[in-house]
Amino acid sequence: MSLDRFLRLGETMTLGTHTFTAQEIIAFGRAYDPQPFHTDPEAARESVFGRLCASGWHTCAMWMRYNLEGIERDVFGDWDGSGAKPEFGPSPGFSNLKWLKPVYEGDAITFTRAVTAHRPLASRPGWHLVTLAAAAHRQDGEPVMTFDNGVLMKAT
Repeated sequence: MSLDRFLRLGETMTLGTHTFTAQEIIAFGRAYDPQPFHTDPEAARESVFGRLCASGWHTCAMWMRYNLEGIERDVFGDWDGSGAKPEFGPSPGFSNLKWLKPVYEGDAITFTRAVTAHRPLASRPGWHLVTLAAAAHRQDGEPVMTFDNGVLMKAT
């Protein structure tokens, strides 16, 4: 089996859907992004958003949660190649983060991931850099977030 097939190169994978509640939006906002439009429904009504909305970091954190759950569910293909099954390691970072639309209380956001490339790392024999396109869409299909991500993968 090739790594391309294992990683499902170019295929968009649905990781899961999460409905954001007022309680969790406020709790996350108070803990990590205490701006009034994330923490106070009354103040949010007077803001540019017009109502309570989730922090973009909250949306990112939920993508990560669903991404990791997807890996645990073995969203990537079964491994019948030579050597041990590839293992995912840490991420060296992300780029091109865009919060395209606000996420409001009651929005059901679907998170996706697509592997766009991978390459061996000369500096770390046995490791690859996997490049991902990440996205989140509201229940009406409207995109609310996109970013590019890298993750290290041990593949011997």
